[in-house]
Amino acid sequence: MTGTVTETYAAAVGNGLVDVGEATLVGVVRQPPRWFHGVVDENHRELGPPAALLEAVQERRETLKAGGMCDEGAHNAAWEEVEFERRYRMYLEGDGGAEAALAALANRVRGGESVALVCFEGPNKACHRRLLAERLHERLA
Repeated sequence: MTGTVTETYAAAVGNGLVDVGEATLVGVVRQPPRWFHGVVDENHRELGPPAALLEAVQERRETLKAGGMCDEGAHNAAWEEVEFERRYRMYLEGDGGAEAALAALANRVRGGESVALVCFEGPNKACHRRLLAERLHERLA
């Protein structure tokens, strides 16, 4: 029996806004703050976006916000402008640590474990955990 792959964000888990059932809460954050470990069962830093990619989004987001765009809009626009999706997918395919972590998660799900990928971005912001969930689903197909 194959498990399931879902995704959510830390504030939803921490505030009881989401029920993931028996799923293992798998953090996918490169630099988790201390409190994050109290929200998830485990964290896989190697599945977080590379620092340079995060910095590119942050810099562009701040510029857009300074121009009057709301945080959510600036975040999503910056994500598109720096080609986050393409660059993150390339990272997942080209980094040995990320590839190994992704393969291990896929094997766990094949073995019947359900996982919920967790990071910070709320439901209206573009987020790498959605791309990661898609990649896991592709591996499981």
